[in-house]
Amino acid sequence: MKRSPRIRWIAGVLAVVVLLGAVGWYKLLREEPRPYLSDVDYFKYGSVGVEAASGLPYAVWAVLPEVFADLVGGPGGYAAFGFVQEPGRTMPIGLPVQTVGFPRVGLNCGLCHIGSVREHAGAPRQILVGAPNSTLDLQRYFRFLFAAASDERFTAEVLIPAIELRQTVSPIDHLLLRLLIIPQLRSGLLEQKRQLWWMDTVPDWGPGRVDPFNPAKVQLVHLPWDGTIGAARMVPLWNWNQRTNFGLHRDGLNTSLTEIFLNSGIGNGASNDSINRVGLARLQKWVGVLEPPAYPFAIDSALAGQGGAVFREHCADCHAFGGSKTGQPIPIDQVGTDRHRFDSWTTQARDGFNGLSDYDWRYSHFRKTSGYVAQALDGLWTRAPYLHNGSVPTLADLLRPPGDRPKTFTVGYDVYDQQRVGFVSDGPDSKAAGRLFDTHLPGNANTGHLYGTALPEADKRALLEFLKTL
Repeated sequence: MKRSPRIRWIAGVLAVVVLLGAVGWYKLLREEPRPYLSDVDYFKYGSVGVEAASGLPYAVWAVLPEVFADLVGGPGGYAAFGFVQEPGRTMPIGLPVQTVGFPRVGLNCGLCHIGSVREHAGAPRQILVGAPNSTLDLQRYFRFLFAAASDERFTAEVLIPAIELRQTVSPIDHLLLRLLIIPQLRSGLLEQKRQLWWMDTVPDWGPGRVDPFNPAKVQLVHLPWDGTIGAARMVPLWNWNQRTNFGLHRDGLNTSLTEIFLNSGIGNGASNDSINRVGLARLQKWVGVLEPPAYPFAIDSALAGQGGAVFREHCADCHAFGGSKTGQPIPIDQVGTDRHRFDSWTTQARDGFNGLSDYDWRYSHFRKTSGYVAQALDGLWTRAPYLHNGSVPTLADLLRPPGDRPKTFTVGYDVYDQQRVGFVSDGPDSKAAGRLFDTHLPGNANTGHLYGTALPEADKRALLEFLKTL
């Protein structure tokens, strides 16, 4: 039986619709999971579900430092923001590329929780898995993206030719870039800039620090900006099985590591539908037994032995696993350190997070505490600069009274000061590579934590040597 012209026309239209739908799915929605055979590779380069919800198109992302070189603020393209890069890898650690229709750049836990160290300026860089990334200036990276999106050059006419110098662009991809991908990327970045306008009203985070909850208070809980300053040092991710029931984050605002991992995925840009809960559970299990990197330089064993006795007498109650106060908040008036980070986590934020109903899970462990958590000090040598806000460059400085601690110093340089136990924070090399930290600014005070400051100098030297061994 012959089909009528009308039936043939309808069939043709349906075929075109199906074809366009297939092309649209393939070019915009299909997901190609990347296998990771080891936990450490997954920690470095695996997706936690950010890319489908808010990933940046890799083709555009890759050319931004070239097109907007005047906005980067330093040499080396994205290296100027302190990302940790492994030899032979296309992407820095912590910036996974996942195909969701097209390759997209996301964020993962390794971005902030894998650091680096060098013995001297010409030495090879050692990767410190689980350590705070002391060179990463995440706020400057965000500001670069926002500035690029605000620039009149952020157009298909400028960006597509730059992309074509790197790769072949098919006619379909050319059309998608021009009509959809570039306009949507610009719109998304400008919306984030609008939401985070307040970042320019408070002191910069600087390398190795992040404000973990003020952005989430505004973007996830939809609280109005409250004027608080929440910048704090990134924390290490290892030995978490030993931290069961510890207060998490700097002020112990939660005691559930599962909730913290879920919240980190959402905070990095995942959605309820895109978040990789299986992958996050894998990482949580792995960091439970991950051990901190050993101190890579020489240690005076005899002196460290003497320092161990000093530590057990004066420090272990708050800072050793099994100590009566370890992992618990110490009242802010007692510890005496800068209170801005503590004040930035409010009862309204606590109630807002525990009341969220946007996800397939409910938060129930967020709380407001009385102060900052007494941290177990495993891997302490990697955590410089010290105190919750990174206001003291070395452990030697932390054992001095606040009035004798440096008022300004450099952060973001990964050459190590073996004598003072911390990263080199003065001199021309560190100044050229890092950023100035000013303790006079709000949120940056180096006051408080007087513990150990009255010890005899011989005990301080021994204690410093012991602390290298943790």
